[in-house]
Amino acid sequence: MSTTTEQPAATRHALPDPGEKVPTISWPIVGIFSGAIALFAVSTWAALAERLPVPVTVLLSAAAIFVLFTVLHDAAHYSISTHRWVNVAFGRVAMFFVSPLISFRSFAFIHIEHHRNTNDDDNDPDHFVSGAPWWQVPFRFPLMDVPYLSFLVRNVRRRPRAEVVETSFLLVMSVVVIVAAGFTGHLWTLAVLYLIPERVAMFVLAWWFDWLPHHDLEDTQQENRYRATRNRVGSEWVLTPLLLSQNYHLVHHLHPSIPFYRYVAAWKRNEEAYLEHDAAIGTVFGHQLDADEYREWKTLNGKMARLLPVRMPKRSSARAAEFHPLPVAGVDRLTDDSVLIRFAVPDELREKFSFEPGQHLAVRTDLGGEGVRRNYSICSSATSDTLAIAVKHIPGGAFSTFAMEQLRAGDTLELMTPTGSFGTAVDPLATKSYVAIAAGSGITPVLSILQTTLAVETESRFTLIYGNQDADSTMFRDELDDLETRYADRLRIIHVRSRDPRHPAPLRGRIDRAKLEQWIGSDLPTASVDEWFLCGPFEMVTDLRDLLLERGAEPDHVHVELFHGYAKPRIADGFAPATVTVGLRGRQHEVSLTAGDTVLEAALKAGLDAPYACLGGACGTCKAKVTLGSVAMEQNFALSAAEVETEHVLTCQSRPTTPSVTVDYDG
Repeated sequence: MSTTTEQPAATRHALPDPGEKVPTISWPIVGIFSGAIALFAVSTWAALAERLPVPVTVLLSAAAIFVLFTVLHDAAHYSISTHRWVNVAFGRVAMFFVSPLISFRSFAFIHIEHHRNTNDDDNDPDHFVSGAPWWQVPFRFPLMDVPYLSFLVRNVRRRPRAEVVETSFLLVMSVVVIVAAGFTGHLWTLAVLYLIPERVAMFVLAWWFDWLPHHDLEDTQQENRYRATRNRVGSEWVLTPLLLSQNYHLVHHLHPSIPFYRYVAAWKRNEEAYLEHDAAIGTVFGHQLDADEYREWKTLNGKMARLLPVRMPKRSSARAAEFHPLPVAGVDRLTDDSVLIRFAVPDELREKFSFEPGQHLAVRTDLGGEGVRRNYSICSSATSDTLAIAVKHIPGGAFSTFAMEQLRAGDTLELMTPTGSFGTAVDPLATKSYVAIAAGSGITPVLSILQTTLAVETESRFTLIYGNQDADSTMFRDELDDLETRYADRLRIIHVRSRDPRHPAPLRGRIDRAKLEQWIGSDLPTASVDEWFLCGPFEMVTDLRDLLLERGAEPDHVHVELFHGYAKPRIADGFAPATVTVGLRGRQHEVSLTAGDTVLEAALKAGLDAPYACLGGACGTCKAKVTLGSVAMEQNFALSAAEVETEHVLTCQSRPTTPSVTVDYDG
């Protein structure tokens, strides 16, 4: 297991939340988009009507295209709106003006690869510009989008077929339009209206968006994201509006989902945190400053921004798991056979329904007089104010069918306070590597762990390997795309698909031992991974866990979650009746236990509302501490070795081996 090298305190200071979120709609984007389209239309009319000299119309159109790149840029990071389709709509229109050679989705892919691999000679598509020798700069700037085509060709097998077809169509149509204009004698008109302005805008974009932020910086995004790009300070009264805030490009690379007009606010809010990481800063005239020089450079009456605390997840305040009725805030379709259920938690119950990533909820409801109880992992981030679960339909399943077909916002369900310990404690100062392997609905607890970890541990990295039948059956597909965009340099998602013949051959099929052996042998060696999370079918999870342990992973760092435990035949032989004292919510209850019964079965037969969910040793809901006597625990997929050493047991799997036993659910 890898160990983290101690670093000076300054470099280990946690980066707080920037305090900026994606708006429902970015009105500044709407404004500059509308203004740029109007400006382009006016300049086109002026050129055709010969109302203005050609150089003037060219500059006006180029300015409009330059502004539209900011629209395209924010759309690629899904920063324009919380509604994904709004970003795509703005992005497609802006892409048509900026460079019709490729589709918006292709550009978004290329740009995210730039974020992921900034300053990497081989893998950064923008290094064509930022790494150019001085004498080649005038030639490379206006051609910065041309290498994108070769980058796409190299990665064509990774891209969806629809995207490749769209890009190919746009490329062919662009050539056809230019050739047709040439044959009909309108090539000069097309050049004045679009071709020349577009290249002028491309030159300026290459200079301001790529060269100024990145040139002469040696660190890659993977090596040191605080020094892979820079802020440029000085004359900000003109530089910030002129560059549309890209003089604070470092903030953008640290927090890609922040809208462009909030870069400066994010910097001011957390300035000291960035400086403690020795952030790269240059002046308007190109002089490079270290943190101390920057502090001296600032005006004497400048105020240091206060450092905001990181919001940490908290466990439920309930002494033992207990049910409460909660209204449903929304039911949203995820795939054809799954839904997301969000709950409206009343203020007086918020502390009881606080949760740590990886925990789950038991859901109870009365369907036609027959009580139904199911267990579902929480899929929302523990740093958010949202409590949500995802339900995948099981043919013939009572609750999943009800959730898919009948459950609506405003209905009420009984929810048990959060339980379980699949996740690990997060530390704002940690620098760790996480790998999660999930299949199907196994993504639900992993999604909570992934979101929470990346939000709190700003220096940690996460790899998710996610298996599904095809793209349409992938739960949270859009959300995962958004997360990969937001955390481009720290999150990698590998999709494995079993029924998609167009998916890359190495990633086709099911996640199994052979595939994991390949990953371990290449870029996921067990020694470099601090924590593993496995969630999915019993056979997959147990097989992969065995392989990781064989390859040297520490058992306490391989976490497993099973939605259903492995049911074994009940065996009464060798066990005797016993008396069990149950501590539950501050009270003691003495119950009789029949030979062969588990502690949980005895408690439930006595009418106690003891917490439980899966009954198979998989979820940890029925965890209790043995304070007197001893028990034999048949199987355990939920408790850590440390918990077992402190006499914690799963009561659904525990049978007394002494005449009397005392267990405490509150312990």
